[in-house]
Formats: sequence, structure tokens, C-alpha cells
Amino acid sequence: MEESHILRPLNDAQRKAVTAPPGPILVLAGAGSGKTRALVHRITWLVESMGVRPWSIIAMTFTNKAAKEMRSRVEELLGMPATGLWIGTFHSLGLRMLRLHREEAGLPEEFEVIDTADQLRQVKKTMEVLRIDEKAIPPRQVAWRINSCKDEGHRAHNLPEAVVRDGVFSDIYREYEKRCQQLGLVDFGELLLRTYELLKNNQTVREHYQSKFEHVLIDEFQDTNQIQFLCGHLLSQAHQSIFAVGDDDQSIYGWRGARVENMLGFERIYSGATVFRLEQNYRSSSRILNAANAIIHRNSGRLGKDLWTDGPEGDMIRVYCGSSETDEARFVIGRIESAIEKGESRREHAILYRSNAQSRAFEEQLLSHNIPYAVYGGMRFFERAEIKNAIAYLRLAVNRDSDPSFDRVVNMPPRGIGDRTLDIVRDLAARQGASLWQASRLAIETSALSARASGSLKQFMEMIEEFSSLSNDLNLDDLVDHVIKKSGLLAYHQNERGEAALSRIQNLKELITAAKSYSIGQLEEGFGENGNNLSRFLSHTALEPGERGSESSDDCVQLMSLHSAKGLEFQTVYLCGMEEGLFPHQLSVSEGNLEEERRLCYVGITRAMRNLYLCHARSRYLYGRPAPCVPSRFLSEIPRELVAAEMDIPPPPQQIEVPGIGGSGSVWTDSTGNALELGCTVHHDKFGEGTIIQAEGRGDAARVQIHFSQAGPKWLVCAYARLRRV
Repeated sequence: MEESHILRPLNDAQRKAVTAPPGPILVLAGAGSGKTRALVHRITWLVESMGVRPWSIIAMTFTNKAAKEMRSRVEELLGMPATGLWIGTFHSLGLRMLRLHREEAGLPEEFEVIDTADQLRQVKKTMEVLRIDEKAIPPRQVAWRINSCKDEGHRAHNLPEAVVRDGVFSDIYREYEKRCQQLGLVDFGELLLRTYELLKNNQTVREHYQSKFEHVLIDEFQDTNQIQFLCGHLLSQAHQSIFAVGDDDQSIYGWRGARVENMLGFERIYSGATVFRLEQNYRSSSRILNAANAIIHRNSGRLGKDLWTDGPEGDMIRVYCGSSETDEARFVIGRIESAIEKGESRREHAILYRSNAQSRAFEEQLLSHNIPYAVYGGMRFFERAEIKNAIAYLRLAVNRDSDPSFDRVVNMPPRGIGDRTLDIVRDLAARQGASLWQASRLAIETSALSARASGSLKQFMEMIEEFSSLSNDLNLDDLVDHVIKKSGLLAYHQNERGEAALSRIQNLKELITAAKSYSIGQLEEGFGENGNNLSRFLSHTALEPGERGSESSDDCVQLMSLHSAKGLEFQTVYLCGMEEGLFPHQLSVSEGNLEEERRLCYVGITRAMRNLYLCHARSRYLYGRPAPCVPSRFLSEIPRELVAAEMDIPPPPQQIEVPGIGGSGSVWTDSTGNALELGCTVHHDKFGEGTIIQAEGRGDAARVQIHFSQAGPKWLVCAYARLRRV
């Protein structure tokens, strides 16, 4: 039959989904189960077997790469160009509509789409107009909040009451909207919000597209935010033929607006919806899939499915416990090196981690073993902007005449030294043949600057002089700690919001650990602890991302965060940092996002095709100081029969069997009677939130060690500690 080439490659579950009658259809496609194949073959089936006109189909996805692959595969199956077929990302399809209906959308003829960097610049200019100090509210935080509001469909005039109470942000958002409208600028969030408003508010346009698109297909449905969902919902209203494909178990982008509820509530929103489950996995071995199933079954908020394969059972999962993060990295790189010697490809080995700051230890080991690597979806540790900023401060402490360093941080974070002031300094430096530091001193002495600018510049220079003086007295890690705090870099990023801001904070704190590790290495090699150690450390930071680290090769070991790993697959995966507070992340646990953390673990495990290593450490340097670690609860959720005997999984966190507050006998409880266990998050009135990592003693002498996110590790006596479980 003519359609045989469409159905022949499909399994039974895929075939049922692809050939289902038009209507609301939800396809739950598990990891590695052929999600894209189902979408592509559905489009082809509609055109070839049901006689649907290509231009009456719209298919939306999230990345240009996915859209390009989808179109290419459709054209290959059809055997001709997919003329008229609307396949693209939400943003590209929204832009296409806005170009066609710019007048109805209220946009000028030559409106301009701006990227995130240009958006940030416009936010800064808006704040300048309103005379709002960047130190009071960082522009990056403002941009993040504006995008979040747009993702939820909120304009400056209809913000939720909780946001309206923040008058400063409301004023900035309102002025930013006005500025962008006047200049004809459209940011990424505006693209989708403006498209939704066009469809919602203009009946003629809405009815045109509802009539035109008889079939709406949406890829990665679990990742849709409010506006993306509403756009798809509006377009599908007339024909009620929506084909949504995704995996609620891989919904890991809640922090950037994705709503797994869109998928969980599909059957309620679309009455008479049909649900198909794609559970046969074509990627991983049976043992890996069983481990993933065991993890994800702990989540309650899911539609439910079980991955299976008719492939081999595969190797046992291996769990490794290192003495430290350095030992963990040595083990992983040692395994990779051994595999390479046996002829395995480097690119088939992936090191996955929860926090980008974890990459540093692995990068150092890879460099020392001359193994090429690539950091997927991010920069190498010492090339990250926040790290380069901190290092620039340290360089100025050693060499005041370092113009690149001076230029980089003289107003970072903002301290009232604007472009006009710097233009005067640069001009003076050029005329005098002096460095920017020397020119700044001269500008202050000759009153070439305003009193305010002169005062700000003088304070900056005095701070650098202090750093220089302390470099001879403090240990290297203590100096780095002092610099990132006193410079204002840490506070600046702490005032930002979102996952990216958290990553920058963690990277800065990891720099302290890097300095500590470097000092230990120097002592082992016979160098002194202080003094010139700073200069050697700065040389190390410059050389590490240099020639060896930047070697260009497709055959590289892959390093990436778990979020970046989604959609990829590797023969061997090393899932590292499996510790409470790190993975699951302490912030996610305290905010009630444990289920998303578990989904992230599920994603990480299902990246592995043949070999899976789960690694953790007994202690890890945090802020330059060692802290004991508790194995991740996710390790204890994996059945023991799946794990190699020589690398057995650690036991689950146990309740602390000491008496204490609440008088509950053998189990320590808080004042409300909630049991407190190793690994749980607690709140202390003075030290804030932290994780219980150790317990010892009995009776009145019983005490626990808690690692507080701000105050670090502290021992507290049970009988007197006022703690509340979070």
C-alpha cells in the first residue's frame, strides 16, 4: 500500500498514535521512545493518507535544530519539499504572524527583534532615564522579571497585586514597554505575548488562522509556558485537532516558566482526548531503564508509564564514593582514560552534573591528562564572565597597570563610574602615555572629574590597594573569598534571580575552592602558602583554558549540566555530585521542587545507552572549606539488584536516634513534632536554612552538624537548638 513506507518503521504504539482519527491527542513519549518519529510520521500520514493540505498544518517546537530536523524528515518521507507547511519554533512562527499582521499587532513597518544582550542594554537605558541605581535593583534581574511577566501574559498595566506592590519594578516595566514601542523593538518574550494578543484580541485574524490550521502539532508539550500553551489552544479551537507530544517525566524547566500542568491537565482541558503511551525505549539497556523507572515512580504528579526495551539487559550500574570532589574527578577521568586506551571514542563519554560550578574539578583532571573535552551549552570555568570579573580584581591587586582588568571591573558591579568619567580617564591615559590606573590617579589629583565621580573612583582604587595589602597576609582562598565579597560581586549576583543567577553565585564560590585546591597543590610541590602564590594562581587561571583546553576536535569528552543534557545520548554517562544539597539541590528542596529534581535525575539516567556511573563524595569543599556530604536520596531509590556488588549503593538517610526538642524519645524532632533526619532541610533563626549532615552523642550531649547556605557548617546541641523543618 502507498502508506506502507510511513507505517513500516513504526512499532504498534507509534502506529496507533500516528493513524488516530483527528481530534485532541496526547502522546506520552518516554525517553528514547521515538517522539520525533511519531510527530514526523503523523504529519506525513495526514498529508498522504488523509488528504490534508500541507498549508493547513502547523507544527511548533522549541529549537531551530528540532524544527530543521522535523522539516527535513517530513520532506524525505513525502519525497518532495513541504511547501506551505508551517514548521518552526514558537518564536519563529510568532514572528511570521507578526510580520504578516504588523498593523493589527500595533507594530511599525520595520520593527526589530532584539536578543537578550540588547534587551539588557535597553533595560539599563530605561533605568538611567528613571534615575534608578543599578545597585538598588540589578538590570539583569529586571530583565528576568520582565520576561517572566510576559511568559505569564502580564503587561505593566495588569500585573498581579504582589508585583504591583514593588513600585520600582512596575515603573521600570512600564517605561521599558513605552521605550520598546517607540523604538520598534521586540524582545523574545514580546514575540510570544504579542502573537497571543493578536490572536486573542483580533477576531478577524484569530478566525483566519483557526480556519486555516486544521491540525495543530506541538512538540515537547511538557515544556510549554502559559503563553505558548494559550497560543496553541487558541489555534486549535475551531477543529479541535491538536496532537501534543511530550513527556511529563522530563519536565525540568519549571524555573524558566515551563508548566507541566499543561500536560497533566490535557484530558480535562480537551474533553474526549485520546492518550497514547510510547514506552518502548530504543536507547538504553534494561538495567538503566529499570533504574530510571524506580526513580521516577516516586513522583506523584505524573500521568504514568514504564520504559522497557527488547534489547540486552546490559551492564550493572556502578556507584562510586570518592573521598572528595578531587577523588571523584580522578576516578571518572581514570575510567575514561582506560576506555580510550581500549579504543573507545572520547565523545561517547559524558560527565553530567547539577551545578555548572562542578565542572572545574573535572576540567583540571582532563587537562592534566591531556584529554580533549568540550563544555556543552556553556563556557569553561575560567572563561565565565563572573569568574573573569573576580580574577580581574585579583590581577589589579598584583598589577595596578593592567588596563584590561581595570576596564573590566572599574564599574562592575555598578558604583557610579559612568562612561563620561571613563572617557575622560581614557583620553588622559592616551595623552600621557599612562595606564588607566595612573590616569585615574592624575584625574583625581587635577580635579578633572566631578566631585561625585572622583569620590567613586577614589573608593575603587583604595579597595584595590586594600586587596593588594591583604594578598601578603591572607591565605589564597581567604583572599579570594574577601575579594568577591568586598568588591560587591557576590551581593550583585545574589540580588539577581533565576537559575542563571544561582549558577553565577555557585561559580564564584567554586573559585574559592579552586584557590584552596591550588594552594594545597603548591604546598605539595614545595612552594610557600602566601605571597607570590597569588601571582602563580593568576598564571594558572590564564593557562588552564589556553591551548590544551581549547583543542579543537570532534572527539572530545563531553561535560554538561543535566539541564543541557536533555535530548542527548551517550554510550557512557557519569552522573556526578549525587549528594543531598547538591543533587537534589538544596534550594529546590526548600522551595518544594523535589519532584522536578527527581525528573532531572530521570533525564540524566536515561542519557546513558550502555554504561552508567553514579558518583558522590564523602566531603566536598564549599566556599574553600571541606564539608561532610550525605549521599543523595536518589541513590537509595535504585534497586540494589541493579548495582554492581563491588560498588554498592549507600543506605538511605536515617533518622537521627538521639533525644531532643519535642521529647519524642529516640527520634529528634522540631518544636512542631516533625521528625528531623540526615539530609533534611531545616531553618535556624540566626543562621537561616541548612542541611543536616551529621549527628553524634546521646542525651543532653547529643548534637548535629548542619551546613547552612550562608553561614557554612556548624555544630548545634540538640537540647538548645531552635530548629524548624522546612
